[in-house]
Amino acid sequence: MSELKQHIELHHQLEGGMVRSVSMRSSLAGVSGATPTEEMNGAGNLMDFLDEPFPDVGTYEDFHTIDWLREKSRDTDRHRKITSKSKESIWELIKSLLDAWSGWVVMLLIGLLSGTLAGVIDLAVDWMTDLKEGVCLSAFWYSHEQCCWTSNETTFDDRDKCPQWQKWAELMTGHAEGAGAYVLNYFLYILWALLFSFLAVSLVRVFAPYACGSGIPEIKTILSGFIIRGYLGKWTLLIKTVTLVLAVSSGLSLGKEGPLVHVACCCGNLFCSLFSKYSKNEGKRREVLSAAAAAGVSVAFGAPIGGVLFSLEEVSYYFPLKTLWRSFFAALVAAFTLRSINPFGNSRLVLFYVEYHTPWYMAELVPFILLGVFGGLWGTLFIRANIAWCRRRKTTQLGKYPVLEVIAVTGITAVLAYPNPYTRRSTSELISELFNDCGALESSQLCDYINNPNMSRPVDDIPDRPAGPGVYTALWQLALALIFKIVITIFTFGMKIPSGLFIPSMAVGAIAGRIVGIAVEQMAYHHHDWIIFKNWCRPGADCVTPGLYAMVGAAACLGGVTRMTVSLVVIMFELTGGLEYIVPLMAAAVTSKWVADAFGKEGIYESHIQLNGYPYLDVRDEFTHRTLATDVMRPRRNDPPLAVLTQDSTTVEDVETLIKDTDYNGFPVVVSRESERLIGFVQRRDLTLAIKNARQKQDGVVSSSVVYFTEDAPQLPASNPQPLKLRRILNLSPFTVTDHTPMETVVDIFRKLGLRQCLVTRSGRLLGIITKKDVLRHMAQMMNQDPESIMFN
Repeated sequence: MSELKQHIELHHQLEGGMVRSVSMRSSLAGVSGATPTEEMNGAGNLMDFLDEPFPDVGTYEDFHTIDWLREKSRDTDRHRKITSKSKESIWELIKSLLDAWSGWVVMLLIGLLSGTLAGVIDLAVDWMTDLKEGVCLSAFWYSHEQCCWTSNETTFDDRDKCPQWQKWAELMTGHAEGAGAYVLNYFLYILWALLFSFLAVSLVRVFAPYACGSGIPEIKTILSGFIIRGYLGKWTLLIKTVTLVLAVSSGLSLGKEGPLVHVACCCGNLFCSLFSKYSKNEGKRREVLSAAAAAGVSVAFGAPIGGVLFSLEEVSYYFPLKTLWRSFFAALVAAFTLRSINPFGNSRLVLFYVEYHTPWYMAELVPFILLGVFGGLWGTLFIRANIAWCRRRKTTQLGKYPVLEVIAVTGITAVLAYPNPYTRRSTSELISELFNDCGALESSQLCDYINNPNMSRPVDDIPDRPAGPGVYTALWQLALALIFKIVITIFTFGMKIPSGLFIPSMAVGAIAGRIVGIAVEQMAYHHHDWIIFKNWCRPGADCVTPGLYAMVGAAACLGGVTRMTVSLVVIMFELTGGLEYIVPLMAAAVTSKWVADAFGKEGIYESHIQLNGYPYLDVRDEFTHRTLATDVMRPRRNDPPLAVLTQDSTTVEDVETLIKDTDYNGFPVVVSRESERLIGFVQRRDLTLAIKNARQKQDGVVSSSVVYFTEDAPQLPASNPQPLKLRRILNLSPFTVTDHTPMETVVDIFRKLGLRQCLVTRSGRLLGIITKKDVLRHMAQMMNQDPESIMFN
């Protein structure tokens, strides 16, 4: 997201004010009427701003952090006002009920739209992926599978072959087999892939630069209180939906699941604009976006409960109980909508829904844990390699040619992927095949076992059998596919196209898991008298399920990359429909996290947040250093003094000069420069708007007018200019700490209250200020990182 940094100033030192008490606003009413004394000194029309609210007061500029406590306070006041009015008339009561139900209406709309978009994306991806290989003659909009569904000539053994579906070489030359047909199909496969990826990167670059990437690092940052205008806009929603289909269909090693969270959050932001309750309150808006993220995962994986837990564990910063219920409702509606569309034609919410018929055994925990170790090591390798590559992209000439990079990676991917049947197909189909159990009806190469002709058992209880030549061929192809996926995903994630990481990570784990599963299965068959197999694996029994190993491996690798635990396990068992396999999944997920955390605490999303310099204060980080507030506050020893306003001796010209000469986001207000006793804090944006509004609407306000932050203006000679009273925009309860407060406590306060800044005092006297950016820089410095990497305000 280097585009974000081109639009901001890199050295803001001060962030806007916070309030400590949500009930303070109602006590700021003040007196707007003129007193006889004021009439004598020419102050008869003195206004107290916010008596008549003016536009944009209390709003935030782009790339700034919101004031969580102020937003909470404003919502409390709004709710109190509606409640008191509801007793006045029936109409006001109806309005209050509509306001109460608006949250549920928004959740319903988010669920319906995100479910519909996910279904359309799934159908479009299915069709366009198959378009690279051939076309359906009976109806060109049918995918390969849909085309052969409707065919009467399809046989069980050749279920993927039918006269209506023709590959491009057969359609153009009339020959389906041979070297010439293979080369032509190979060439057209690469050509389609390049066309899809070129369209995707071009649309993103021209129409919506924010539509690139996964979107989850930025969603996490936005939900923590940061403002990125346009990131969840209508254009981003449209372009991300279209380019996501193109990117996935191009065959690149990426998935649609992560970007679907971004798409759902765009839907949430769209519907927030319809209700003033959410459009005018950034804190309430983020509650809706948290629920939208849950709906996004719900439709991505067909896992409504997992989606809610994912939002709670991985994405959301502030997640009250009310948001939990609404997230659940949004995820439910989204899943129901997707189920109604039925994009996969299997009456399931996901492409790789499987059911296993064999229980797992305690001895199998050893390979499951080993898969967890592999997942942790893969996660560490991927994060370090991908971050190094993305940093190189940002700091070298490579970053200036995003279209060329996408074309190059697509070309390499297509050339290497086509010869291997396991990399040629879509990654979701690959995972589906790896998860599947080998029943009597399976025709996959992975199920080419040597059957015993004397076997007479039920279909779902097929005993372990020796592997046939097809299985050994598949193992070599899977090993090559594993190396290919590991390497190419490092270079794919982070390019300027929509790119999710869930599916590629799961593919790496599923391939490794299936290989391990087949190995354990064959060991159990050929060495069933070994002590490790003797107690639970008798000859002729169905002991080992390789598909289960693939599922456990997928969970391990996804956990190693994202560091998810609880939500990951729930998503995986919702995918498979088997509660019986929770323990293997938990063992692998926990092992994966432990191994990965041994090399670094940050998951891939936190690493990208750090790389982009977003002001994200992770609630999971621990601050253990023995520093004090005085070590972090500004001004430092050699810095110029703190820019402040006085309560009754600053002119409008002085204020305008201060705003012009500094880029601070707010100013402390003190009694006088001599005493430095703190009165309150005023936002830069509110101050600018108030002065502009006063010059337009209040007669007599000129540059020499004195600005008062006191309750009553003093007596002035009649010849003096009209004073300007701005007490109503003054925050009388800024959050303060003493200079000897441990930074451990300060960091905890910033995390739990979502502060933008706090003021440092001693005995009521203002000493300095600590902003969120100062805290992040200090934490980076304590961890021997570059403190200047925190670029955003």
